[in-house]
Amino acid sequence: MKNFPQSEILNSLPKQFFASLVKKAGEYIERGFDVINLGQGNPDQPTPGHIVAKLQEAAANPINHKYSPFQGFPYLKKAVSDFYSREYGVELNPEKEVAILFGGKAGLVEIPQCLLNPGDTVLVPDPGYPDYWSGVALAKAEMVTMPLKEENRFLPDYSELGTEDLEKAKLMFLNYPNNPTGAVADLEFFEETVRLANDHDICIVHDFAYGGIGFDGVKPPSFLQAQGAKDVGIEIYTLSKTYNMAGWRVAFAVGNESVISALELIQDHLYVSLFGAVQEAAAEALTGPQDCVKELNEMYEQRRNCLIDGLCSIGWDVTAPKGSFFAWLKVPTGFSSEEFSNILLEKAQVVAAPGVGFGSYGEGYVRIGLLTSEERLAEAVKRISELEIFKKS
Repeated sequence: MKNFPQSEILNSLPKQFFASLVKKAGEYIERGFDVINLGQGNPDQPTPGHIVAKLQEAAANPINHKYSPFQGFPYLKKAVSDFYSREYGVELNPEKEVAILFGGKAGLVEIPQCLLNPGDTVLVPDPGYPDYWSGVALAKAEMVTMPLKEENRFLPDYSELGTEDLEKAKLMFLNYPNNPTGAVADLEFFEETVRLANDHDICIVHDFAYGGIGFDGVKPPSFLQAQGAKDVGIEIYTLSKTYNMAGWRVAFAVGNESVISALELIQDHLYVSLFGAVQEAAAEALTGPQDCVKELNEMYEQRRNCLIDGLCSIGWDVTAPKGSFFAWLKVPTGFSSEEFSNILLEKAQVVAAPGVGFGSYGEGYVRIGLLTSEERLAEAVKRISELEIFKKS
């Protein structure tokens, strides 16, 4: 059998850092261990019933058995604009300022290919979502990292960026509430970002995947709420987290008309469109009852409190996240993030994602997901408390 070599583009893609962790956790499960997997970002709750019911109803409609319009049904774009008006006071033109996406990741990977040429510069957060790197690699662009440090509330300090990097940059990725740190940005930061983008002609892409998850009574703001934000960028929102629709692969981009047009053009060449029944269900999620969103947010906050209070009680000095469903925890002194993640798995059968997998500034941290019950989180804390390092503290 012939062995056809992969293209240079495929070989240039970043390696999947967490593949080895997933494999190792799987080996422990196969050996019969009760593994508590807190290392991944897959929501554990079912999609709300009224959304599922809409899908079931829509799947029986023959209109949805045909190809959908290439750029999505107008009713879904209208639902998106209504959602942004209701939730954020942001008015959108559904025809020109909304693009339907095959999941948020697809849009994030597509956008560098829409706007960049080989050798162009992209500003990316460090630590950050690794799939930003994938889109940059596919566009043959260059990355300049923006360190996210605890002393700056895990926001990039734009004064630390070099003048040359700012002048060369064409694109910037941001993500608040943040994966992996759980930090939340405020409107003042977004306004500063708009000024920077205007000064240096940078397109801002705000990944708002965790926009529906904020704690302590704080509603995470949309980037588009900042004055002039639509002039300089877009926001990408997925239904995966807010509505527990991860497996449905439905999201949207909103904002700058020229960027939305570019996204729709590349998708015309890559896809036809989402299954119509999924689009109907997505519209129902955005415009239907929102009690499920409030209840989900409360559940994650209770889980956060259970985890953080428990870890503090055993002597682990950790800080509670402000949003998202992740906790970003400093590893105990004397360990790298990978070493400590290995200890958690090998000695406590608890899976945590090593921070270095999100970038060099993630070293010294592990990411834990709030994606299991309070009982399982409490069990994880109990197992961690029995590690030798915490017995000594």
